[in-house]
Amino acid sequence: MKEIKFFLAACLALWAAVSCKSEYQALLEGYDEDAKYAAAFDYFNQGKFSKAAQLFENLSVTAGGTERDDTVQYYWGLSNYRFKDYFTAETNFKEFVEKFPRSPFAEEAGFLRIDCLYSSSLRYELDQSSSVQTISAIGEYLTSYPRTQHLDACRDILKDLGERMDRKAYEGAKLYYKMEDYLAARVALKNVLKDDADNVYREDILYYAAKASYKYAQMSVPEKQRERYLTFIDDYLNFVGEYESSPYRREMDTLYKRAQRALGRYTGPEDGDEDLDAKDAGKERKLLKGAEK
Repeated sequence: MKEIKFFLAACLALWAAVSCKSEYQALLEGYDEDAKYAAAFDYFNQGKFSKAAQLFENLSVTAGGTERDDTVQYYWGLSNYRFKDYFTAETNFKEFVEKFPRSPFAEEAGFLRIDCLYSSSLRYELDQSSSVQTISAIGEYLTSYPRTQHLDACRDILKDLGERMDRKAYEGAKLYYKMEDYLAARVALKNVLKDDADNVYREDILYYAAKASYKYAQMSVPEKQRERYLTFIDDYLNFVGEYESSPYRREMDTLYKRAQRALGRYTGPEDGDEDLDAKDAGKERKLLKGAEK
């Protein structure tokens, strides 16, 4: 008896699903534009965005040139956006803004297009062409709507994408340092700042550029070291001139003293170098012993 009840319930559920599907399909394929329009909004309000998007897409063909045109086109994009189909929604909103620049939906459509592009952008390690496209879209949007209610959101997106692109450039140049190709590292790091002096990783870039020039000098043949240590000293002075209180300062000062020692300009102890401090202490003990004798 239980098996029969279960079978009947399953059949009823299947019949209901087929009936519902047939009803939606009939509506989608039918010619009653008013019923289709009302149903599209019903599905949208129920959160059934995929079905709503199909109905609005279907309506977009027949609504052209009517008073419903911009509403249908906008909600077609909005349905795809709510369904998280950002690729299709971005296309919808882009075409909407081009076709209906004076529509009351135009400002919101422009921002939602930006949000679609932003949602599709990739981590800093990957291709940043979508980030470049998003930044360009924001520039165009703010030109058209300088007092938009989305101004803060646009600024936040610009900040995030700017930092993402800055990090990609910085990490790409730093890779040479990790590979111990110090000459290439210094050139690459300097080029990052040449292309974008306001890179948010500027302090780190100058730090690694200076370290790269020091290591390159240290590993050079003796006849080349003087010139290359002088290059490091220039990098050191540039760094401390900008970041006097940097957490890297102590390390940079130690490398500077070592470079000066290599150039014969410094004979004192090097801060942070325990071996040299121990040697200096040994010399003092020898001098004291000699004085006692």
